[in-house]
Amino acid sequence: MIDRIHIEQLEVHGRVGVPDSERAEPQRLSLNVTLWPKIAELHDDIENTVNYSAVAECAKEFVSRHDYKLIETLAEETAAHLLAQFNLRKVAVEVRKFVLPDANYVSVTAVREDEAT
Repeated sequence: MIDRIHIEQLEVHGRVGVPDSERAEPQRLSLNVTLWPKIAELHDDIENTVNYSAVAECAKEFVSRHDYKLIETLAEETAAHLLAQFNLRKVAVEVRKFVLPDANYVSVTAVREDEAT
């Protein structure tokens, strides 16, 4: 059984920020996404797991289509979307935003679990 799949620092572009000026143009963001698939046995077959390439594309598309004031909301909504789209027990999405001049980034992590699990 796979414990988890992790996508580190997926570059995405989205509109997020409290001031309208910050959401005027898409900005570079970074996502760290951890997936816990529902599949128990792999048998070396991609159909028995979660295709992380498809997850990455889905996350990039989702972020590019939405406009949020808070990175908390972006993290929550992205996690919920991935959980609904893929065969997952659990997902964690960390959104990193590069806005503070004296810090590498600000981040928020949202963790969502399938209620049926």
